[in-house]
Amino acid sequence: MAAAFMDLVDVTIVNIAIPSIQKDAGATFSQIQWITAGYALAFAAGLITGGRLGDIHGRKRLFLIGVGGFTIASALCGFAANPEMLVASRFLQGGMAAMMVPQVLSIVHATFPAHERGKVFGLFGAIVGLGAVSGPLLGALLTEWNLFGLEWRPIFLINLPVGIAALLLGRRFITESRAPKALKLDLVGVALVTLGLLMLLYPLTRGRELGWPLWGYASMAGAFAVFAALVAYERRKATRDGSPLIELSLFRVKSFAAGIAVQTVFGVSLGIFFLVWTLYMQIGLGWSPLHAGLTGVPFSLAVSTAAGMSVQKLVPRFGRKVLQAGALVMAAGVLIYLWEAHRYGLGIASWQMALPLVVMGAGMGLIVAPLTDAVLSGVPREHAGSASGLINTVQQMGNALGLGLVSVVFYGVIPDHLVRTQVRPAFVHAFQHALWWVAAVLGVIFLLMSALPKRPAQHLEGQSEDQGEGQGEDQGEGQAEDQGEGQAEERADVSDELSAAAGREADDRELADERELADERELAGRSG
Repeated sequence: MAAAFMDLVDVTIVNIAIPSIQKDAGATFSQIQWITAGYALAFAAGLITGGRLGDIHGRKRLFLIGVGGFTIASALCGFAANPEMLVASRFLQGGMAAMMVPQVLSIVHATFPAHERGKVFGLFGAIVGLGAVSGPLLGALLTEWNLFGLEWRPIFLINLPVGIAALLLGRRFITESRAPKALKLDLVGVALVTLGLLMLLYPLTRGRELGWPLWGYASMAGAFAVFAALVAYERRKATRDGSPLIELSLFRVKSFAAGIAVQTVFGVSLGIFFLVWTLYMQIGLGWSPLHAGLTGVPFSLAVSTAAGMSVQKLVPRFGRKVLQAGALVMAAGVLIYLWEAHRYGLGIASWQMALPLVVMGAGMGLIVAPLTDAVLSGVPREHAGSASGLINTVQQMGNALGLGLVSVVFYGVIPDHLVRTQVRPAFVHAFQHALWWVAAVLGVIFLLMSALPKRPAQHLEGQSEDQGEGQGEDQGEGQAEDQGEGQAEERADVSDELSAAAGREADDRELADERELADERELAGRSG
């Protein structure tokens, strides 16, 4: 959780400091775009590989390597001598995050039994909210204070004590785990994934600056051919030695396939909103970083509160309706914000933004934590690393796509040559235009969510364990209506194992602490 917090804070803390970095470091718009998109690009390109390396060499080991590398890269960002060094350090930081972040969900998935994961994901949702609260506020305060004359640099240096603490705590408390079946790293798969993502995201990121050249369109079209070649190769690889980089069988699990689509599109909406929101407040309205950071606090608090409630209270009772409601609530908040931005123009105040931000934050909180739970609910434990890497990859890819689309939906409506008095009104108008796009994307998310299972399998398993063997079978049969006959049988088998719990060790767990968890569960079942 400490590492997840550090990653989340790093993303949000940079957004709020972008105008200050541009002014102090003399960075061009292209370099500013690369400071944000470069991290997302390296992160997305390395996530699947990072997840698979954890499965092969041990999730604790890769986690600690990632945390250490992320901390070193943060120091390099903080002491960057010029914009070019900062961009390069951000790429390194994204690559190290790709080693660290997939292990977080993998360790949770491999360590905790199904009926306890919901609580852990609820805590994860709260950490997401805390990161969302802390990032903008910390970024605003550190930039405003100008500690030791370092300007924006402390926003990266703040990661050093957190990273060191995560390393020490990780060495002490995390138990090593890996895939029970020996796997090999698929180097050809790694090359194809990286090439395809670069061919898609690089032209999107630099397209506007270069005047949208023909080669950019050709590169984006060629990316889909690379992805098609990747799928064909991974199928052969799975048949030949059973060690593909991407476990394509995961996409036969309805909850996983639908969740991946939602994660991608959700990442697009977030990539667009957060960057244009920062530019709107600091350049369009002329607010200081601290003013902008404090304005976002109601949003962050709403995300944190709703994320905790959604997993613990709402999803077990209402299932996917909670996620669909979240998409509609978030879209409603965007439309309220759009109306207020149009009505009040340059004279809008922070308190007037509070209502739409709280509504948007509540909607986002209803989505973020239970979505992860739903996506991973039907994934076999031996593929936890690969699945976690895919989840984070598609979200980061969506985020990078959103950042690329900022050139179209935001800067595309700002004239190239503006006099000083025209800058602020132009940015306010561009923000309103971008919000229409965000609302439309949230509508697409709502439609995609109809393909999610009515109830995440985790909650069904937990109920069956508490209620006994007979009801466990009923739960498995009920879930068959949502996830198909084949997967229903698999889930029913799992429910039977959990409810019987007659001396079995849970799902081939190799580690002593995991066996103890299984024994505790067996004793609880007998006493019941």
